[in-house]
Amino acid sequence: MSTDLMTALSLAEMALLVGVLAFALARVRGRLSAIGDGLGDLAGALATVESQHLRGLGRWVADINAPLQTILSVLPGIAAKAAFVVRKVTGG
Repeated sequence: MSTDLMTALSLAEMALLVGVLAFALARVRGRLSAIGDGLGDLAGALATVESQHLRGLGRWVADINAPLQTILSVLPGIAAKAAFVVRKVTGG
């Protein structure tokens, strides 16, 4: 093969590669844009769910946590008494 023909084929191959890469990148850009739009819609839906449904739960969480805090505060004393009973029963 002549040098001119090999040079022309190399240039054609590079041009084809650039064209294929440009096409692939354009498709990736389009898909990422669609994903971005979907994520924007999802963020809006999640904000709506939070504002309409989850905000009211905050009061109930506080009402539930108050007795649990009381129980948690007495657990070390109960554990100490249980350990004392175990020592008495086992002779340790």
